[in-house]
Parts: sequence; structure tokens; C-alpha cells
Amino acid sequence: MKNDDRLIVALDFPTMEEAIKTVLELGDSVSYYKVGMELYYAAGAPMITFLKNEGKHVFLDLKLQDIPNTVAKSLSVLTALGVDMMNVHAVGGGEMMKAAVTAVRDTAAKLGKTAPKLIAVTVLTSMDNVQWSELNYAKPIAEQVVELAKLAKKSGMDGVVASPQEASAIRKACGDKFLIVTPGVRPARAEINDQSRIATPMWAMKNGSTRIVVGRPITQVKDKIMAAQNIVAEIRGVGNE
Repeated sequence: MKNDDRLIVALDFPTMEEAIKTVLELGDSVSYYKVGMELYYAAGAPMITFLKNEGKHVFLDLKLQDIPNTVAKSLSVLTALGVDMMNVHAVGGGEMMKAAVTAVRDTAAKLGKTAPKLIAVTVLTSMDNVQWSELNYAKPIAEQVVELAKLAKKSGMDGVVASPQEASAIRKACGDKFLIVTPGVRPARAEINDQSRIATPMWAMKNGSTRIVVGRPITQVKDKIMAAQNIVAEIRGVGNE
């Protein structure tokens, strides 16, 4: 079965060697990978170079949040890596997100590269209502996620990271072209692990997700290719390729 770039496989490994082994094992069955903090801090730019040399799309998931100037300068450096998508925390605010967008687009133009998509993390998918109540936000999780998504769009971001459970409301509030990348996706019968607000691949896509992120249900099973192909089949069962 042909791969589908609506599936992003999370390379959540502590070493470059483990990540490379998984990428080579999956071969042509996967075209898009997420490199998060654990792997990037361990391997750095060489991991990105390896993936791009293999012809893969890369989502660099570092979730930046700091003062606008620091985030802008950091993203300028990261833009030079040639990744396809990066993210920041929406709670960093509108000014931070605007500075991020400007930095990424200006740097890409200077380098003659296509600017990576820039998306904002709304509320982590590991967050449940009990943990949320400890933060004393005025609105419930679902409402806060939509408000952050609207702020991200207003700030010029290409989309957001949000749970599948909020995807439909974000799609309604932010329109068809707004990217919604959803972690917390688990095939039926898969372990939940440390996620809280989850959904199956088919439900996530039906609910409005643009791309889904799946890690352990693919990378930690014996037949990784079959696991990836089953999820691709489920995605395609929704239609709208």
C-alpha cells in the first residue's frame, strides 16, 4: 500500500540509532516523521539531515515558548534545517506567534527555501479535566482550545496542534484551510499510554483533523509496516484524499 502523508509517525527515541533503525524498517510505508524534544536533544540536526536525505517530510516538534524575540531568533535558526513543519505554544501569546511567523517566512525567503508550516500547540493531549482544574483557567478545555486556535489564526499561524476531540469545533471556527494536527490518536485496542483526550484514526479524520500523529502503536510493535498500513487504510476509508 502507498504511504499517506496525513500519517505522521513520532520518532520518540533517546538515540539516533534507534530512530534510524525504525525509519529503515518502515521504508516506503511512511513518508512523514515527527522529531520531538527527546530525539532532537539527543541527535540534533544530523537526524533531520538523515530524514531529508531519505526523502521524508519532517515535523520538528519542539514546542517553543519564550519572549517574542527569543522565539523568533530560535525559529530562524531552525528554519535553515529545511523541515516541513514546526510549532510553538499558543499560550505564548499573539505577539510571540506573530514574531514567529515573520521570522520563519523572512528566513526562508532569504535562504531560497519553502517556509515550513508553523502551527501552535493549544492544550496538550495528555491533559485531562483533573489536571486542567489545577491550572484555574476560566473556561473548560474544549472552549480554551478553540479560543487559542482562533488566536493562532489571527496571528498568522498555519494551524494548530489539538486533540481529535476538539478538531471539529476548531474546523468550524477557523475554516477548511487551517491545519489541525492531532496527537493522541490510537487504533482500536491499542494502549492509551500517557494520553487522555484520544480517538481512533478514522474518528480523528472524520472530526476534521488534517494530519494525525501516531507513535508507539507503530514504533513499538513487531510488524511496524503492517501497523502503519492499517492506519493508512483507516485514514483512506474516510475519503477526501
